[in-house]
Amino acid sequence: MSSLPEPAAVIRLPDGTYTYADHLPTPIQPGAAAPQVVHQHIHQAPPDRTIQRIALGSGIGAGTVAAGVYFGPLLVGALTAIAANLALLAFLAAVLAWGVVSVVKSIGGTDGKAAAKTLARTRKRRR
Repeated sequence: MSSLPEPAAVIRLPDGTYTYADHLPTPIQPGAAAPQVVHQHIHQAPPDRTIQRIALGSGIGAGTVAAGVYFGPLLVGALTAIAANLALLAFLAAVLAWGVVSVVKSIGGTDGKAAAKTLARTRKRRR
């Protein structure tokens, strides 16, 4: 390593380590004594935090609010998954019922057709 030329931007620090000169912090220059004006924009909370604002206003602790923020979407996701499963089961039940009815009608022969006609007549009379 001693045969390599040393880059011009590398300097040795007082503790003996080497560093690049462009990484050193710039010294703080004394500035003008005039105070700087800081513009601070304060925004209202987003409108979807109404429940959290009500909870904080009623004296409920911040842990309750954090739990509502965290577990609220989890509850919505769980209910959505349950609803999707129930919809799938209902569709499956309807398809199976249709299949059973179709098989019974096709295999039932004359007795099945007579029962279907009787049912149809009974329904027409009740209307």
